Amino acid sequence: MIDPIHPAIEEYAERLSSPHDPLLAQLSAETADALGSSMMLTGPVAGRFLELLVWVARPQRVLEIGTFSGHSALAMAAALPEGGRIDACELDPERAAFAQRWFDRSPHGSRIALHVGPALETVRRLEGTFDLVFVDADKPSYVDYYEEVLPRLSERGLIVADNTLRGGGVVRDADDPIARFNEHVAADERSVQVLLTVRDGMTLIRRR
Repeated sequence: MIDPIHPAIEEYAERLSSPHDPLLAQLSAETADALGSSMMLTGPVAGRFLELLVWVARPQRVLEIGTFSGHSALAMAAALPEGGRIDACELDPERAAFAQRWFDRSPHGSRIALHVGPALETVRRLEGTFDLVFVDADKPSYVDYYEEVLPRLSERGLIVADNTLRGGGVVRDADDPIARFNEHVAADERSVQVLLTVRDGMTLIRRR
């Protein structure tokens, strides 16, 4: 694997970014103990980035595909405008139960509706459009998620896809599912996108 960002630069960026909300810091620590896979956490830098996107865009309706332990959902919920809400999708019941416990502990958790089950099925049951979609789920399904939600973005809607550098694997392996996703989006004349080197890569996408 290739380190897309030198670890010293990552450490520097985290040190000079606003730190975790204390509740999110606790959540991160307990995620590692209870669920393992701590690398799947959004982390303080990407979490603040998502929070600031929500603060700027002021979305009324956010869709999260892949909730894991709830860190990213709570980061975004903290910046939602009055009346804003998040539909959060998580396939794994154990992870969903863990996330819900943290939603219940947060003053922002009531803004999050957690849906347990396959995300595509959940999205197809939900009505209306989405102002912001955060995708951080199983990588082979990224193209399917993109195709499902792109037509349902609101006029100024935005998709944020996480892990789009795949630890550098997108450079080494053209058959990596995220490499295929990146090429799919880049070739789609319906969209405009930018791939940012935030953490493990975050791609911002809007309709053209």
